[in-house]
Amino acid sequence: MDIKELPRNPLEVTIRMTGCKWKLLIISELLTGTKRFSEIKKSLKEITQKVLTAKLRELENDGILTKEVFKNKSEYTLTNIGYTLSPVISALKDWGKDYKKYTKLLNKYNQ
Repeated sequence: MDIKELPRNPLEVTIRMTGCKWKLLIISELLTGTKRFSEIKKSLKEITQKVLTAKLRELENDGILTKEVFKNKSEYTLTNIGYTLSPVISALKDWGKDYKKYTKLLNKYNQ
């Protein structure tokens, strides 16, 4: 990614790099270490092979992960900059948990 192509707003940059559901889930999956394509596909049950391939390629082009190709398999690993997304992913997970609790309480209160 060319720096000239990036938005001026830092939040917009983050959203552009990670702003799709699948990219965030792929990054989250790779925070635990290197994974083969098939392992990522298996853990993200609803993603199609075509979409997974496209999103992995985008993340690789953006410098978030690296791909190492062997004879019959590919392995994906987060780069150093990719690993810096760990607190972002954690914050999103925490927010999701809190929101689920909030909606559960709200539904219970409204019954």
